[in-house]
Amino acid sequence: MAPPRTELRRLAAHGQLPGLLRQLSTLGGCSRPIRLAGHRTEHALDTTTGEIGPVLHHLESTALPAGQLLVRCNNRRATRCATCAETYRRDTYHLITAGLRGGKGTPEHVAAHPRVFATFTAPGFGPVHNRPTGRPACRCGTTHHDDDPALGTPLNPDTYDYEAAVLWNAHAGALWRRFSIYLRREVAKRAGLSQRTLRHHARVSFAKVAEYQRRGAVHFHAVIRLDGPDGGTTPPPAWATAELLTDAIRAAAHSARVTGPILNGREHTFTFGTQLDIRVIRSADFTGGAELTDRAVAGYIAKYATKGAETATGALDHRIRLLAEIAHTDLTDHARRMIRTCWELGARRDLEHLRLRAWAHMLGFRGHFSTKTRRYSTTLGTLRQARAEWRRLQAAIARGDDAHAPAPATLVLAHWVYAGTGLTKGERWLTDVLHTDRAEGDTAHD
Repeated sequence: MAPPRTELRRLAAHGQLPGLLRQLSTLGGCSRPIRLAGHRTEHALDTTTGEIGPVLHHLESTALPAGQLLVRCNNRRATRCATCAETYRRDTYHLITAGLRGGKGTPEHVAAHPRVFATFTAPGFGPVHNRPTGRPACRCGTTHHDDDPALGTPLNPDTYDYEAAVLWNAHAGALWRRFSIYLRREVAKRAGLSQRTLRHHARVSFAKVAEYQRRGAVHFHAVIRLDGPDGGTTPPPAWATAELLTDAIRAAAHSARVTGPILNGREHTFTFGTQLDIRVIRSADFTGGAELTDRAVAGYIAKYATKGAETATGALDHRIRLLAEIAHTDLTDHARRMIRTCWELGARRDLEHLRLRAWAHMLGFRGHFSTKTRRYSTTLGTLRQARAEWRRLQAAIARGDDAHAPAPATLVLAHWVYAGTGLTKGERWLTDVLHTDRAEGDTAHD
């Protein structure tokens, strides 16, 4: 990208360039920051009397070099902001790892708990182009390459069940919730306990992430663990084994089903597909590639936490307000038909609760991409708070303040309004320059 000389000369002439560089450096390379206009005033506060004291700090957005307050977008999608998505990926990696190895408030003995890595797929909606393992070529007679755009698209789009595919995505979250209920039931059954008494002996913890297959159907990857009654802080009972957990998962996945709508006399019922992969997670590193390790699982799940429908199927990474918008976007024919089906079904009053038009860019899926049970490990919020505290500590050290001194009580009055998104050409060029060295030298160690 060529430097926008006119904008840079103007900034330099007004002495704003050093200040703008400092402001942009706080974004960590975010390419689509939120721009806010407003003000913030911090007063001293006497906590004994409640008296509001003098102004300690005052900030006006117009006084900032960029003319507005710039805040990181924190978007998880790599197609929207690669830097913020990388932060999200690393946070997810540490969250998953903490539930497998311990750390971040989770005890290390959790590594000895029975745990598996399971993949739950969607059912079939019609034959698609693929790379079969048991046959030399696809049904179409072609041996597709890994990056062939035809992979995942229907062999015959006119007979492909787009209606069921979209509704499956819309009900996938509800099906997972039903499965999690059945899983606890199956574990209790195998332990010779009732569901009510199971909570006094063991707890099922999990962390999962949603991924789109190339055909546009959502499937789930999950780390599922058996703990003691208080979660990862307590050891599981002697009967809790990886084999028992695996057997319970298979039974629960087979039994879980969600009743869907009846459309034009056709009743929809949603279940998982027949392909269910469950692998026991080992603590040791790879030994000749034979074992699935906690590190490999964490990296695998974190990778998919920053991807959406746009990555796998060539769909959109943002919402649409009018169906006509897809005529001006670079979409695959398959993704276009999935979105159109969402839009058409979204017009039905009996399907209003699915909000298919609002989630058409997600091909009907409206659930969270990554979720976990409360006691699996730490939370993304806790990790972000720790990072914010570290930054405040570093800023205090840079100012020469006592970083460990207790913060005085203050009253903050602020008013901010949305003023836009993104960077100017000059700001974008400066951001790229600021973070070029960091990107080249980053070895991405987690």
